[in-house]
Amino acid sequence: MIDLYFWTTPNGYKVLQFLEETRIDYRLVPVNISKGEQFDPEFLKISPNNKMPAIVDHDPVEGDEPITVFESGAILLYLAEKTGRFIPQDQKGRANVLQWLFWQMGGLGPFAGQNLHFVHYAPKILPYAIDRYVNETARLFKVMDKQLAESNYLAGDYSIADMASYPWVAIYKRLQQDLNDFPNLKRWYEQIKNRPATIIAYRKGTSINTIPTVTEESKKILLGQNAKTLAA
Repeated sequence: MIDLYFWTTPNGYKVLQFLEETRIDYRLVPVNISKGEQFDPEFLKISPNNKMPAIVDHDPVEGDEPITVFESGAILLYLAEKTGRFIPQDQKGRANVLQWLFWQMGGLGPFAGQNLHFVHYAPKILPYAIDRYVNETARLFKVMDKQLAESNYLAGDYSIADMASYPWVAIYKRLQQDLNDFPNLKRWYEQIKNRPATIIAYRKGTSINTIPTVTEESKKILLGQNAKTLAA
């Protein structure tokens, strides 16, 4: 049994997609980040960076003690190795998947996240910041588009690299992007969007977070953190 601590963010959906693809026995544990549930002391024992997703594997391959993993990329890699699914076993194929996984973790996710912040949540309109992150998101989309002109998926066969990137592409409208500008990426997006596991994952997420609006109060919780808030 895997416990998935989840909320309806791109990073949360990555792991939910994997679990639905592999049909692993799992339990969904909602962590409503708009209410500050990510700061619960019990959750911080699992995810010390007070972010979700995180997992607890109650049936690890080695040993009897449960294993906890936080950070979505680390979780995807852990689950891929546990199941032997969605990551190649040969060195070349594995390296190819990992470089695209780390590309998403170090590039697409952070820059798209800043895009969302400055376009939708910043208390002041900052044209330089908006242009910076919207343009960088477009550049990263183009990187994927060029790769997908040569390959059906980012690293050959469908893999954790695609699962990591898809939820960030799925919010392309909020990121001020037009997929018609990236025809290969659009084809890839439609393929993954219509996978049964993707459909189920997003349906489950929607059923959990029925009021996804970010309020002024929730912004204080989500965006008002610093070193002092973690000192308690």
